[in-house]
Amino acid sequence: MDYREEFYAWYPNLIRPAWTPPSWVFGPVWSVLYTLMAIALILVIINRANHDIAFPVILFIIQLALNAGWVGIFFGLHQIGFAFLEILFLWAAILLTVIAFWKISQLGAVLLLPYLFWVSFAAVLNFSLWRLNP
Repeated sequence: MDYREEFYAWYPNLIRPAWTPPSWVFGPVWSVLYTLMAIALILVIINRANHDIAFPVILFIIQLALNAGWVGIFFGLHQIGFAFLEILFLWAAILLTVIAFWKISQLGAVLLLPYLFWVSFAAVLNFSLWRLNP
């Protein structure tokens, strides 16, 4: 069963706060965010002649891996509390990536800010779900 099937089988049965976005919002939001992330990475890569991009790209890969890990922990393992802990690391990795990208491409860094804001929101939602579904 992939994460989309898990989403439809498990997530709707959770007790959710009233301010939880409708399920249909997540797909379009993530599509936009992944597009912005890709553009941000491209902006850093095209500036590689003038900057050492190894560390920023490694940070980008780490935050991407943490993003995928959160999906597996939350939807695959149904470990809401552990997913909350993991999303805190994800948030920190995104912030560090924004800072590292800023030194190479300010536009690239700015393009990651909606992602940081969404993950901030997701962390609060994750925490709320953990408290409501012990």
